[in-house]
Amino acid sequence: MLILAGTFRIDPNKLAEAEPHMCAVIDASSREEGCVYFAFGYDVLEPGLINVHEVWRDQAALDAHRETPHFLAWKAAREAIGMHDRRLSLYEIASATPQP
Repeated sequence: MLILAGTFRIDPNKLAEAEPHMCAVIDASSREEGCVYFAFGYDVLEPGLINVHEVWRDQAALDAHRETPHFLAWKAAREAIGMHDRRLSLYEIASATPQP
């Protein structure tokens, strides 16, 4: 299992413009084979800071995701919406234990 986690920034004045693009990629990605979880979240303390949390079954699923039309549309939209300071890390998880 892979976890892709991190942050990116968008000018707070462009969040309304960015939201339809973010919703589209979240919705379509969440329905992909091999996607366990896909979410963006607004940071409550820093306007314009977006938290990224993705969980993928394996590298093949993540690689396939990066070739989908909705991901390529998201990639094209990022510059237009002013995404910057993108910092993501990929973690390979050997096992996961649910917590109470």
